[in-house]
Amino acid sequence: MNNWPRIIQDWLFPPTCLLCGDAGTQGRDLCEPCARSLPYNHPACPRCALRLEFESDIPCGECQKHPPAYDRSFALFHYEEPARHLITSLKFRARYPCARLLGDMLADTLINLEDKPELLIPVPLHRSRYRERGYNQTLEIARTLSCRLQIPLDFASCIRALPTQPQTKLKAKERRRNVRKAFTLTRPIVASHVAILDDVVTTGATVNELAKLLRKEGVQRIDVWTCARAGGNG
Repeated sequence: MNNWPRIIQDWLFPPTCLLCGDAGTQGRDLCEPCARSLPYNHPACPRCALRLEFESDIPCGECQKHPPAYDRSFALFHYEEPARHLITSLKFRARYPCARLLGDMLADTLINLEDKPELLIPVPLHRSRYRERGYNQTLEIARTLSCRLQIPLDFASCIRALPTQPQTKLKAKERRRNVRKAFTLTRPIVASHVAILDDVVTTGATVNELAKLLRKEGVQRIDVWTCARAGGNG
């Protein structure tokens, strides 16, 4: 493989750690000490990705009592510092290098999956929120992830039809009510296995609502991938 474009880019724009400002390593905007400080989400429930005290292939008690509409989840980090800084810097300050870094780190973990999804669907923003922000942070992460994993990226088939309130201000029941019937499809999903991507999952209400829609459309397996999983159900 010809690495000259990457070599030239690194020479012109040396990678700089997005967390501390030191020189990045392995061609990324992250240094080794900061990489070791990140709160990796392991072990975790294989169904909802909530952090567990010990590794298990059995879903957590909540997932056994109330199974979500999706089949499996993977969260790269637990939602705490310094991972939170990378995510919020992208979401609220448009620091696009954070999207490339998060997408790359997700891809590192998922690249050897034996059963890869046929489509990658980033959680969409409502058009009013998109106009306000100017970009969809989850889509920006998905671009890198799609390229690295060679999974087609579908950001047009599903739209957020309702202008929901920000989920961060709501409790668990309110979150579920807030996103009820928030999504719709513009065209059929021609795939039996898809992955939904979100930047952060807290209660899972948003990805679960999108999964319900995809399930009704005949999607047989639905995975949820996220940069970070917040703990608790409130």
